[in-house]
Amino acid sequence: MPLAFTTDPAHGGRWTSLRAGDREWLWHRPDLARSSATPGDAFVDAGGLEECVPTVRGTPDHGDAWSRPWSREGDTERVDCDAFTLARTARATGDGLEVDYTLLADPGYRFVWAAHALLDLSERAELRAATGTLTRIFPEASPLLDAPWPDGAAWVEGDWPTPCGLRLNRFGPQDGTAIGAVLADSRVCVHDGTDQLALAVEAEGQPVSVALWRNLGGFPAAAPYRSTGIEPMLGRTFDLAEAGPGDAACVPRSGQVRWRLTLAAGCRCL
Repeated sequence: MPLAFTTDPAHGGRWTSLRAGDREWLWHRPDLARSSATPGDAFVDAGGLEECVPTVRGTPDHGDAWSRPWSREGDTERVDCDAFTLARTARATGDGLEVDYTLLADPGYRFVWAAHALLDLSERAELRAATGTLTRIFPEASPLLDAPWPDGAAWVEGDWPTPCGLRLNRFGPQDGTAIGAVLADSRVCVHDGTDQLALAVEAEGQPVSVALWRNLGGFPAAAPYRSTGIEPMLGRTFDLAEAGPGDAACVPRSGQVRWRLTLAAGCRCL
């Protein structure tokens, strides 16, 4: 089944719809502040899919592209930020979408990118990835793990689907937790009843991964809500400031990095 999508170039290039037939995959949270956000503002979580670059957590909050207007020429949308330009071109395939990205910046520029997709999932939903995939868990999950959190550690690692004793492949009902994880794999698949959505990213010579944000009413502390994110990434950590060797994408001497995001309404292997 093909996928149809809608973006909002005037408001950070945000994806506002990703639909397969009658199924809308993107979750939304109305917030009037989203329409007036400008660079430097704290992130406004209105759902959909945000383009987060050059970081997700950290500074600037959820990156520098989500709060800027994008331009459109033909099938290509682009945004000019202080240190880089990001362009994307989407095309339909028989069962979904392929989105080709190009980032232009000075050689040596390091960044993290995420297709920050917040999905509208039921309590029955399951995230499928290859068993044994190395998975990073971040400090907000420390009370839920089977061992004490190491002093000063930015993350700990274990094997999917139960890294460090924490089962992450099921979403389930609200339980007051909020957990971020990064899987060292390039593709995953979401199963929700009879619906399936496969997500994958490929980038020659760059680290790729898929992030999970499983917020079951644990965030934010003042007024928590449920939101679940499946986020194909370049890089292997949420915060660029914490990225060690191999944890972030790096612009080569050519001055550009290219990658492809693939979305499909159905899973062939997972």
